[in-house]
Order: sequence, then C-alpha cells, then structure tokens
Amino acid sequence: MRFALLLLHLLLVSASMARAAEPLRYALRLPAPHTHYVEVEATLPTGGAPRLELMMPVWTPGSYLVREFSRNVEGLRAEVTGGGPLRAEKTAKNRWVVETGGATRITVRYRVYGHEMSVRTNFVDADFALLNGAPTFLVPVTRASGQGPFDLQIDAPPGWGPPHTPLDPHPDGKPGHLRAPDFDALVDSPIVLGKADVRRFEVAGKKHEFVVVGDGGLWDLDAAARDVQRIVDAEIAFWGTPAGDARYVFLLLCTETGGGLEHRDASTLMTSRFAWRNPQDRRAWYALVAHEYFHAWNVKRLRPAELGPFDYEIENPTRSLWIAEGVTAYYDDLLVRRAGLTTDKQFLETLSKDIQSLQKTPGRAVQSLQQASQDAWIKLYRPDENTANSAVSYYVGGAVVAWLLDARVRRASGGKVTLDDLMRAAWQRFGDHGYTPEQFAALASTVAGVELGPWLRRHTAEPLADVDYAEALAQFGLRFAAPSAPKEGADPPKGWLGIDLDAHNRVKVVMRGTPAHDAGLSVGDELLAVDAHRVAPGTWEKRRGQYRPGDRAELLVARRERLRRVPVTFGAPLDEHFELEVDPTADAATAARRGAWLGGASRGDENAGEGAR
Repeated sequence: MRFALLLLHLLLVSASMARAAEPLRYALRLPAPHTHYVEVEATLPTGGAPRLELMMPVWTPGSYLVREFSRNVEGLRAEVTGGGPLRAEKTAKNRWVVETGGATRITVRYRVYGHEMSVRTNFVDADFALLNGAPTFLVPVTRASGQGPFDLQIDAPPGWGPPHTPLDPHPDGKPGHLRAPDFDALVDSPIVLGKADVRRFEVAGKKHEFVVVGDGGLWDLDAAARDVQRIVDAEIAFWGTPAGDARYVFLLLCTETGGGLEHRDASTLMTSRFAWRNPQDRRAWYALVAHEYFHAWNVKRLRPAELGPFDYEIENPTRSLWIAEGVTAYYDDLLVRRAGLTTDKQFLETLSKDIQSLQKTPGRAVQSLQQASQDAWIKLYRPDENTANSAVSYYVGGAVVAWLLDARVRRASGGKVTLDDLMRAAWQRFGDHGYTPEQFAALASTVAGVELGPWLRRHTAEPLADVDYAEALAQFGLRFAAPSAPKEGADPPKGWLGIDLDAHNRVKVVMRGTPAHDAGLSVGDELLAVDAHRVAPGTWEKRRGQYRPGDRAELLVARRERLRRVPVTFGAPLDEHFELEVDPTADAATAARRGAWLGGASRGDENAGEGAR
C-alpha cells in the first residue's frame, strides 16, 4: 500500500512538472501602430484549475519605481482556446481572475497603450516600436516566479523587418518566433521593431549586435560601431571574461529624449539623432554605452542580495545601489578614457562635475548613500522642490566615493591593488549570488589588506557632510584649480540668493543655508520686483548682476495671491572651485600612479580620443 501511494505521488509530481513545462504562448500584433497600441493574445495552460489568476508587474528591473503598468491595459477578454467566452474580472490594480470552467487551455486577449518615450516603458508609433516585458505581458501568478518557457510570435507591420531583441529564436525557426526560458528573461528582454541598421562584431568569443533606429542618416554607423567595440574591449579586459555566453545586443533609439536601461544581455539606449555630430554629446553617449554595458556584470550578475529573485508586484529595496549604480557611474567615463575615446583632461572634467554636483547638494549632509539607495523607490524618481535639500544622488555620490575608495585602496597597498581588483574579486565571490553592504566591505578589507569597514561606514552609512579629497588628490597627483583672478575691467561678482525661478518668475527651489532660505523665501513665491523696480520674466539673472555680495534689497513677491515684502542680503555664490587639474609639482612616481589609474595604450596623449576628431 505504501509503495502504491508513493508511486501515485511520483506520478502526480511528474504530471505537475509536465504541465509546468508547457509553454505559455503570446502573439503580439501592431495592426495600426500610429494609434500607439500593441495587441496581445496569450494562450495559457490552466492544468484544469477552475480559476486562473493573472498579474502584470508594477515595475521593471533597473528602474526602481512602482509605475503601475496595468493602467495601460484595455479590453481584456478571455475564452476557451478554440471555444466560447469565459468570465474575466479585475480583482486588484494589476491582477485579473479568469473562471476557466475546467478548460485546460484558455486564450486571453487585451490591448496595451504605449506612447511614453522612455527606455523603461512601451512606445509605439508609425515609425518604430519599443516593447518592454513588464508593461506588456500578463502572466499566471503561478508562473511569475520564473517558470517557463514563454513563446512569442511577433507580427510586425509590413516593411519593418524582424524583431531585434536578446531573446533567442524559437526552435521552430519561423520568422518572428522567439522563446524566453523563464519569466525573468521575458521581463528583461526589450524588443525593438522598425527599420533598423545593424552592425555585428565579436570580442573574446562573444557576439555583439549594434542596432540603430531613427538616426536619420546623421550618424556614421560604421564608426559608431567601431567605437562601441572599443568600449566593449576595454570592459571585457577590465573584468577578465565576458558576462555570460549569450550574445549581447545594444539597442540605440535616436529620439528627442535620452536615457539608458540595462538588461542581462542587452541595453536600451536613447539619445538625440544629432548627438554623433556634437563632440560633447558624443562623449556623453560613449559614457552611456559604457555605463549600461558595465551593468552586464555589475548589477545583472554581481548584484545586491535584494535584487533577485524579484517580486514584480512590490518594491525590492536595497542599501547597495551606490555600488550597483555609483561604482558603475565612476567607471563609465573612466573606461571610455581607457578605451582611448577621450583624453585625460576630458575625463578629469567629467569627474570634476560630479564632485561639484555633490558639493553643491545640501542633502549630502542629510541623507547617506545607503539611505539614498534604500529610498530610491520613493525619492530618486520623484524629485520635488526640496530634494536638493534633503537627498543625495547615489549615482553622483557613489561615483565620488568610488573614486575616493580607489585612491585609498591603491595607497594602502602601495599601488599593488586597486578598485578594479576589488570589483573583479566581488565578481568572482558574489556573481549571481548577491551581496550585502557588510559583505562588500569585508571583501574590500581582504583585497586591500587593510581594514576598510569604518571608512566605508563613514562614507556610505553616514551623510557626506564633510568630504576629504586630500588623499585622492595626493595619490593621483591632482589639485583643485585656483579661481581665476578677475580680468581688468571685468564685471564684479554678482550677488546671489540661492533660488531658481521658472519661466513665470515663480521660485522653483530654495537651497538650504542660502540668503533666500534665511530670508524666508518660499517655493511658489512669484518674484515681482526688487527695490520697487519690476522684474520681468526671464530678466532675473541680469537684474541680480546689479547687486554685489553684501548688498541689501527688498523683494516684492506674490504668495497665494497676497503681496509680501521680503528683505534680503545678497551673498556670494557657493564655492564652485572643484575643477580637477594635474598638479605640476607632483613627482614622477605620482605621475606614474596617475597614468596607471587612467590606463589605456594612448594614456597621456592629450590628442588621443574622440575629443580630437
């Protein structure tokens, strides 16, 4: 009897596993792309259950904000596959329940509106489409934990060509047929449809595709692909091995907006179609490419413990985004430099901007980098007029701290160990397993050969009220440039209050600790006059040039439709002298350390790189 029960149990488990292995099939159609809709038809096995509950993710990996993608779902209806209609009811903001009547397979149809031009959402129009998994696919709740496979049939409009995506072709080899092994892969694999130009290259045995849509003939795509390959070369050399065995796809959409989003085997990039022709914009695009590709290691595989496996219906907070994003932000421009696409001076200019941005943010004395990471879901993507006073960016702050950490590790080890070594060690230790801030700090101490825990706690678990740059400056033979002496006949310095105005002269921001803050100016105040003289919209910068630091004045503002007179004393602008430059007094050994840091075969050649083109 016991044997019979065991055999029955094994048969039931086997049947359950067989059901779980049955593919979920989705057909995507864009019959009228100019209306901005994608039509989805999902054929779903039920296992004979009387009810099937479906869900749609509320966020997408890499963009840490609940975005409520289900708000764009319309016209959902269900039926027995090949049969009659079934009752389908929405039961929560992102869940539906279908009464199957015991049918073993059902078909669910719905439409998704997509016209938000961003890397994290859907965008469909007459020219091209970007489809992301999270805002597109409804999935049975029981399969959202990752069970696959998921089969896709994509019917693109005539003349658009095949889909471009990191997903593998379906084993049947039919055009437009794709397969995702599990739900994580489905969510993390963007799909671009449209007339695209494609360049292919291989580095260290790994295949790469560079897909471009919408450049309007303004890009030199062969040159751009060669430069992307140089970045890939530098990053694979950095890590020592490619990230994964699958091919990697760069999806570049030339649009009126910008941004990037990392995926396990792809990145979605948006930039202006004119960016290639502007040297400064081109350098920024290089950094974007380098940033998202670096994520193929740092965050998609070497990840904070909380970032996988995912719960797609709630926030997944972590204290380690300063590592995942901040360290990546440090290395993006540095690896572009090491790839020989920019000069030493151009890299130092970029690092200087990060330092200046951090120093000018009062919120660095309020919020730590770990807190900023934890609060990304409620702060970073929801800035308001008080953000600069109460928060710090884990991108900018993380990049600066990564530079300081790099200098500390190099100095402690006599130049034998660098942050590069620490990241490679973390890749070997934690890749695909996850880490905590404490584990990362412990590994940093082991790699550097000195205790770094207190230093890291002070710089990441506590606010960055005071940042000491002396060690990093000395390590790399740098200094902050002295302010230029005013030229003879030049205008004296302008008075400063610490406010930003919109186009209608309304106060947008009042920085903490500034003359405006001390005087009681408030966000929303409409600036009408200074010392009884009208300030027309758009003239404030010129008007404040008539006042010097220490001058007193009376502002006339409108607050909630009542006039107020606000006495102010103009101050001097915040110290903005954080422009890095090479210290001419540095000795040869220090110059060698700086050269080893900046790296690359063209190191030290100020005429190398894109900036000289």
